[in-house]
Amino acid sequence: VQLVESGGGSVQAGGSLRLSCAASGFTYSRSCMGWFRQAPGKEREGVAAIDSYSSTTYADSVKGRFTISQDNAKNTLYLQMNSLKPEDTAMYYCAAARWYCRGWANSDLYNYWGQGTQVTVSS
Repeated sequence: VQLVESGGGSVQAGGSLRLSCAASGFTYSRSCMGWFRQAPGKEREGVAAIDSYSSTTYADSVKGRFTISQDNAKNTLYLQMNSLKPEDTAMYYCAAARWYCRGWANSDLYNYWGQGTQVTVSS
């Protein structure tokens, strides 16, 4: 299984970015795909998750601003990030779990991780 993120970059506050995560070798009828982020000196935190039925869930800090989606035909996970704030600055990781999204914000749920893509938001 390989997860490869892309789409990070530097934007000004209020701007938008779309992250992508290309997944290969991961095909499970029950699965959970998630986005996490980690800022320097802080713990990794769950941002959003989507299960194999396309049910989504979000951290309170990004609700209404971020949208997680997936394109099963392309085996790609997305995170559309709008109205970005400086506090969104972090390394963003995608992750895959061979089970449902129960407890999605717990990183221990996930079996596979990407290498991360940096998002920097300036004020």
